[in-house]
Amino acid sequence: MTILDSHIDVAGDLFRQNRDDMLAEIARFREAEARLTAREEKARPKFAKRGQLLPRERIALLLDPGTPFLELFSLAGYRRHDDRDGSEAGGGVISGIGYVSGVRCMVMASNSAVKGGAISPAGLQKNLRCQQIALENRLPLVFLVESAGANLTYQSEVFIEGGRGFANQARLSAAGIPQITIVHGSSTAGGAYIPGLSDYVIMVRKAAKVFLAGPPLLRAATGEIATDEDLGGADMHGREAGTAEFLAEDDRDAVRIARDVVAGLGWPKADGTPRFEESRPPRYAIEELVGVVPIDFKRSYDVREVIARIVDDSRFTEFKEAYEHFTICGRAEIQGRVCGLIGNNGPITTKGAVKAAQFIQLCCQSGTPLVYLQNTTGYMVGTEAERGGIVKHGSKMIQAVANATVPQITLVIGGSFGAGNYGMCGRGMDPRFIFSWPNARVGVMGAEQAAKVMSIITAAKAKRGGLPMPPQHLEAMERQIIARMREESDVMFGSARLWDDGIIDPRDSRKVLAFLLSICAESESRPLHANSFGVARM
Repeated sequence: MTILDSHIDVAGDLFRQNRDDMLAEIARFREAEARLTAREEKARPKFAKRGQLLPRERIALLLDPGTPFLELFSLAGYRRHDDRDGSEAGGGVISGIGYVSGVRCMVMASNSAVKGGAISPAGLQKNLRCQQIALENRLPLVFLVESAGANLTYQSEVFIEGGRGFANQARLSAAGIPQITIVHGSSTAGGAYIPGLSDYVIMVRKAAKVFLAGPPLLRAATGEIATDEDLGGADMHGREAGTAEFLAEDDRDAVRIARDVVAGLGWPKADGTPRFEESRPPRYAIEELVGVVPIDFKRSYDVREVIARIVDDSRFTEFKEAYEHFTICGRAEIQGRVCGLIGNNGPITTKGAVKAAQFIQLCCQSGTPLVYLQNTTGYMVGTEAERGGIVKHGSKMIQAVANATVPQITLVIGGSFGAGNYGMCGRGMDPRFIFSWPNARVGVMGAEQAAKVMSIITAAKAKRGGLPMPPQHLEAMERQIIARMREESDVMFGSARLWDDGIIDPRDSRKVLAFLLSICAESESRPLHANSFGVARM
């Protein structure tokens, strides 16, 4: 393999400016996450009074000490729906992947410290995406439930799709993927089916509430008067209804039982906490990633500089290096795991599309997972490109991505525009995982280009109608379009809508990619014991 040489002056003004700009972008999304945790902390006295742990404390107690936990969708719903100041992001759920009793699991916890864990439309989509990840990667699920249920203000956005979550639970069970649920508090109405459809249920005495209709609704509908405990308490479900397999005295006891359940599944252990010392680190500091890539996607850089700071020993075997210079393909290792990498140094040309399509097929042939480092203005346009068959050859690349038989992971490290988003395995291509750097920008095209296109179309239409458009009106329209599209292409706008699985600090890229690659590798070797019916509650 060729050892990549870096040509960046890390002491220079350009690097320093890039670094300062990137650190500012990092601070922006970290500050948004901090507002959420600060909001959660305000609920501590209320939880303490009830003898409960905060949701994040429950997760910390569930996970194996000292092992990694990859939080997903931390900013789902950011400033959407009722989240006016960004302090209620997350959609009412905290989710992520971590180790429980040595087994890598998907963990989904109601964030009952914020609005009682009420589920917003973004929270619903977050739950559905977590279930998809668990199914694709054969991860047991652990639910930590305490929720006020769906936010009824947005019932039209959660009711119909909410059924998909129940279907997913049934299919996960039928596929042989265990689901363990702790009921820490309320899990009523539709939420009652979460433990009902789980394989193992743990309920906390004097706290769990599981029923289809609470006492007020029951009284209004039938006239019957009942207490929460009689209607759906832990003891009733454990002793009479049989909904709960285990009864716990408090949150800590419930988490202990859940860890014992996972340990007793006979589930293949994860390959352990990543052993960083077994692979050679990059020859350039991970810290330098914040200065390598400009936050302005229109400024060029060499994606090999990113690769050199992510892969083992900065070694990269490039594929068809001389054939085309804008689409970079090659093989490397990340913490000892071989993968194919595809990155962008510009638009995707006809040759670049063919090159990438061939490389993807070769990786599928050898069973090598793919990592996309996405930063592209899209496919090349123009008379020459069209005559060269950019539509035909670009389609080959999209076909290869859509039909790839190996795990695909996408990291959006800059611009992601037009069909280039599809060709570089954007959300619509269903990558196993997709994360963004804080400088990522996603849209059908750049804001300025879109504004100019609309201006040209509007002026031509007005001219055909015999009503020439005053230049100042066109300029005002362009400014309005630019402002709107810049907002809608912002990384936090997209992350709020689950266009990615979360925003990460660029300096965490190697660690995150290694973790994701190990999840994918584990899923390929994990046997499932599927049945045709799913586990029914008796």
